[in-house]
Amino acid sequence: MVKKKIGLLFGGKSAEHEVSLQSAKNVMEAIDPSKYDVVLIGIDKSGKWHLNDASHFLLNSEDPKLIALNKTNKGIAVVPGETENQLVNTEGMEALGQLDVIFPILHGTLGEDGSVQGMLRMANIPFVGSNVLGSAISMDKDIAKRLLRDAGLKVANSYTYTRTRASKSSISFDEIKQQLNLPLFIKPANQGSSVGVSKVHTQEEFEKGIESAFNYDHKILIEEAIQGREIECSVLGNENPIASIPGEIVATADFYSYEAKYIDENGAALEIPAKLSEDVTKQIQEVAIKAFKALNCEGMARVDVFLTKNNEIIINEINTIPGFTKISMYPKLWELSGIPYSQLIDELINLALERHQRDSFLNSSFESK
Repeated sequence: MVKKKIGLLFGGKSAEHEVSLQSAKNVMEAIDPSKYDVVLIGIDKSGKWHLNDASHFLLNSEDPKLIALNKTNKGIAVVPGETENQLVNTEGMEALGQLDVIFPILHGTLGEDGSVQGMLRMANIPFVGSNVLGSAISMDKDIAKRLLRDAGLKVANSYTYTRTRASKSSISFDEIKQQLNLPLFIKPANQGSSVGVSKVHTQEEFEKGIESAFNYDHKILIEEAIQGREIECSVLGNENPIASIPGEIVATADFYSYEAKYIDENGAALEIPAKLSEDVTKQIQEVAIKAFKALNCEGMARVDVFLTKNNEIIINEINTIPGFTKISMYPKLWELSGIPYSQLIDELINLALERHQRDSFLNSSFESK
């Protein structure tokens, strides 16, 4: 069997850079070396691409607080429009050889928002995960909410503000408190992993939360707090996606923060599978697949919902490149659904190749009859 050559793309110019490094570490440990040759491509925090060696591509890899990319002098450039050898080592201007697929494990902005996906599509390289549109709209919580509502799915009530729409001082705590009640959440529209998210009980926390969210994005959401269980469901597929068994997040802190997700292994308890009736489980899986399709997702996504006491399902968010760390829900849910980690990687690579082949049949020029 001829081994496929996989480009693992990780790091990134994002507040979730360190999460991506942890995900890359775990994928490297799980990928089947008898099936794949892996080319490691690390992106540093300035956005430069580095060709890395598998034996030493991370620094402080055992400590999630100190983990860092090992920068090299082997930069990488992309050559758009070619059908092979699209990546070049800038040190000797030599092609890296033909990559069968690129697996982006880039969380957050400039990785999960359609930016890299657009570049890879222009470079004619198959890649794992959603295409440009699905990535972009899923990343923007404001746009995603609108499309989910149009699809008949329930989302939390919220207000959206941009720097141009209103100054921070003109966002009224009293008016929003009256409409959404307390506590409430303030979030950057285009971030993940709870980066820049604040849970607000007072006016002082409100003002600090707005400032924190605007540090990460030009658009923010102020959202009602939903009283309910936090349930997550993994989705896999292209035109005919399937949903995993749901899992539950039981946060030990006030909410499921960045630290609880990726640094503190005791920051939350994961109930897998979630203790749900068969009927509610089926409803959550159906909602997850409907949301996946409504946002034009492909390949993979993790759909996060709230389940209220009345068994109402309210969508929190959709992550098109969910975490792949050892404590991440996406691979854990599939493992208990019958698809172990290494097989999950196989499935995602096959879905990427399937979509690329499908897209190759589209005409790129008009022929009049």
